[in-house]
Amino acid sequence: MDNAIELAIKTSSLTKQFGSQKAVNNIDLSVPKGSVFGFLGPNGSGKTTSIRMILGLAEASQGQIELLGHPIPKELELALPKVGALVEGPAFYPYMSGRNNLIRIDSADRFANSKTRAERVDAALERVGLTNAAKKKVHAYSLGMKQRLGLANALLKPREILILDEPTNGLDPQGTREVRNLIRSLANEGITIFVSSHLLSEIEQLCSHLAVMTAGKIVAQGSIEELRKESQTRLILKSDRIDEVVDLLKQHGLSKLSLKPDRIVAPVPGDFDVASLNQLLVKKKFMISEIRLEQPSLEEYFVNLTGEGFEVVR
Repeated sequence: MDNAIELAIKTSSLTKQFGSQKAVNNIDLSVPKGSVFGFLGPNGSGKTTSIRMILGLAEASQGQIELLGHPIPKELELALPKVGALVEGPAFYPYMSGRNNLIRIDSADRFANSKTRAERVDAALERVGLTNAAKKKVHAYSLGMKQRLGLANALLKPREILILDEPTNGLDPQGTREVRNLIRSLANEGITIFVSSHLLSEIEQLCSHLAVMTAGKIVAQGSIEELRKESQTRLILKSDRIDEVVDLLKQHGLSKLSLKPDRIVAPVPGDFDVASLNQLLVKKKFMISEIRLEQPSLEEYFVNLTGEGFEVVR
């Protein structure tokens, strides 16, 4: 990633060790300011432990962390007022209203201005679409509403970055849409959004950049556009006289051929001239029922990197 890009989060060789096991192993994160950054990985891959170190909730075994330009934990108190976080699900008093929960939480913040508390709480509730439910007790909230209340809590003050750990975990489709739409609207305001998830579909729909983590290590990082380009283009070809087609393709330098029951699949350069190949096959009287180039999905690319699957459909 270009070093000239201003970073909201930067880690270098960040490691967290429990006994002989490294839950986070030497990771270098680069989260550009203004991005919607996806932190993708299977459950148990080390994402939440990484987030807890970034927020100063857990001590790193080694490595450096910068949050909005501040070294962590040394300048944690300078960075945290600019950071909103929703980690491991929101916790509220169930028999208090949403509004009173936010007032209680804000009252416990020694940096919060008590004179503007009521105004800020109401503004945060309006921002997440909970004004009409502000006086309703939290035990009557749906999971989606509780997540939005958690986001309202994170937005009680102006924030430069929001760190959200599995923000749609356990939500029904409606709740998931509500939270995704809210994240998009916050991103449009210029807030850097850092979203941890095991759901590839969530990351693809929301994010401009991502890092893929597995077994404590980052195995891919960059913009989604950059990562798509790294996956191998392949030729898909269906024809009669398959054995002869294979010989012809080998003569033209395509050696890593994979024979499927009904087609040939071969890795090719991204600029491969499929039209000229089609013209040659027709000239030699082959019956071509399908010929095309295919870009593997991000899911396939990540599975090849990690050896693990990602939940794709919500």
